[in-house]
Amino acid sequence: MIKAYSGLLISLIFIAGCETQPTIDGLWVITSVSLGRTEMTPNARWIRFNSDFTQESGNGWFQHSEGTWNLDASTNKLSMVNTNGVDDPYEAFTTSFTDNGNMIWTRTEGRNPVRVILERRDELPSTVGDRLLGVWSLEEAVGEGGYFTGDSTSGNEYIFFRWDKRFEIGTGDTKIYGVYNLHGHKPEVELIPYDDKYPRNFWRVQAEKDTILLGQLNTLEPVVRKFKRIRELPR
Repeated sequence: MIKAYSGLLISLIFIAGCETQPTIDGLWVITSVSLGRTEMTPNARWIRFNSDFTQESGNGWFQHSEGTWNLDASTNKLSMVNTNGVDDPYEAFTTSFTDNGNMIWTRTEGRNPVRVILERRDELPSTVGDRLLGVWSLEEAVGEGGYFTGDSTSGNEYIFFRWDKRFEIGTGDTKIYGVYNLHGHKPEVELIPYDDKYPRNFWRVQAEKDTILLGQLNTLEPVVRKFKRIRELPR
């Protein structure tokens, strides 16, 4: 009878422990990354852990990695492999959970302590680049330069940010084509025209639902362009 009672007690303890053990299955968004005293949080970085021990990750709406994961229950060490990336030269992350359900990864890279905080989400986060996608008509222009003539009353000045990282600018009777790069940590976009007569420019971005504000960075005088979203290319 005592043996049976002891066995039941051990089983109940084990079951209770399993019920309170956090699971990492699901979508997580990185909200903070620190390397030593340096904050280096990426823009809208996420990772999804699947129950079959596969994982995929990306930034915003763009998935760029896939692979596998393993969490050692005895050591709380989390290791991940990206099959389309490079091998991680550092040790596995030690994983813990906060009272509010956030996940924390810690390890040492070189001599620097690394701390990553992740938060559960139901939907993918969006980057500034995701919110730029589409066609935008010029509403207001401050300052000279920056590709546009500044005639916001003409109704045919626009910029089209395509999903394939190309852009099209219409200004007066001129069309400018090129590619754009997005900064991984800052709300900035770089416009690189194909035609050498147009300079490469860097812009800080403020993006709302139907409005974007571009402020040129590589200039001494203020150059600002305000756009509203439209649904067709002006011709």
